[in-house]
Amino acid sequence: MAWIVLIIAGIFETAWAIGLKYTEGFTKLYPSIWTGISMLLSLYFLSLSLKTLPIGTAYAVWTGIGALGAFILGIVLFKEPMEFWRIFFISLLIISLVGLKSTSGV
Repeated sequence: MAWIVLIIAGIFETAWAIGLKYTEGFTKLYPSIWTGISMLLSLYFLSLSLKTLPIGTAYAVWTGIGALGAFILGIVLFKEPMEFWRIFFISLLIISLVGLKSTSGV
């Protein structure tokens, strides 16, 4: 269950990272509200997962999910480049996240 909660936290991590782009420096009200709520929910779900998971593993996975989500949505929403080396290095991140999960013992 802690892993599912951590994935939810990571999804909200992605949501607030993308939300920051839409706030335009927190000058847009509704994107700013969404971003703030997403930040709080992300931290809340992360804190729930930490009842069971080791902090080092949970934090790395949480930020990794956020980075992966921001990477994918950056390509989809903002037409960021989809170059070989960007794909290669994000693949290493995915391999690392799977490795952390498989070796966490939880």
